[in-house]
Amino acid sequence: MRDPQTRDATYEDLKALPENMVGQIVEGVLIAMPRPAVGHAFVTSTLGADLHGPFGRGRGGPGGWIFLDEPELHFDRNVLVPDIAAWRRERMPELPTASTPFLTLAPDWVCEVLSPRTASVDRVQKRRVYAREKVGYLWIIDPLERVLTAYALDGADFRELGTWGGDEDRLLRVAPFDAIELDLTSLWAPQPPP
Repeated sequence: MRDPQTRDATYEDLKALPENMVGQIVEGVLIAMPRPAVGHAFVTSTLGADLHGPFGRGRGGPGGWIFLDEPELHFDRNVLVPDIAAWRRERMPELPTASTPFLTLAPDWVCEVLSPRTASVDRVQKRRVYAREKVGYLWIIDPLERVLTAYALDGADFRELGTWGGDEDRLLRVAPFDAIELDLTSLWAPQPPP
């Protein structure tokens, strides 16, 4: 538990981080980490490409979504940077101007790709904030374990929709993007030999 005498981190604390660090403020605590490893980046790049065509541009799918990689989201005392976030166009008809530094409108879907140093923050604290902000869907992907777990908001918390992993679950349809099949195995970067 946090010492009640400790002051909440500020946006100035976040801006003071070195450029090679990714920073977030979660429940008032500054969390800084280096850029993610290759397996993490490969998941976000591949998943973003797989979803943007059919859902962002309407190529081979229904369209109707805006996707952003690592957007800065401001919710009360929290400054979160999910790996990928998406908004339904009914809620965000147009992307804000290119100079907009952050967003305050909660996404409809968030994907967090776990890193060893941030896994518990993503699974616990950030998940709580996303539920409180009424993010409709949350996907958590572990690139080392090769597992995707999907959740849908159900009241004040998320309900698990399913967990898929390894090479046994290859083609999936997962809400809210279940209009297309995703090839789960395409997300995994090559592993070193045992």
